Amino acid sequence: MFGVGGPELLIICVVALIVIGPKKLPELLRSLGKGMAEFKRVSNDVKSTLDDEVKKAETTARKREVDEEMERRKAAKAEAEAAEAAGPATDAPAQEPVTDTDPGKGADGAKESA
Repeated sequence: MFGVGGPELLIICVVALIVIGPKKLPELLRSLGKGMAEFKRVSNDVKSTLDDEVKKAETTARKREVDEEMERRKAAKAEAEAAEAAGPATDAPAQEPVTDTDPGKGADGAKESA
């Protein structure tokens, strides 16, 4: 517990018996035991309260994440439906006219002679 072994505990008890006396020692030990039990109970209460608060905070954070994800999905779905309702996309680049790039032809398209 506090690094106190059997021999150390025996020495402490003998010193307490000498200092306090044999008549008051049982009463003192009883009140010490009650105090330690109360301390343990309070520490367990604090621990359980902290655990409950941490769980509540985690649950709130998870709920917020799920709500944000649902909003993102709704927005994406609405965009997809709007794009589908608008018809085919008109943002496609215009096709350039095909030109004959034969190096033997001149600007007028006639074959140049050498």
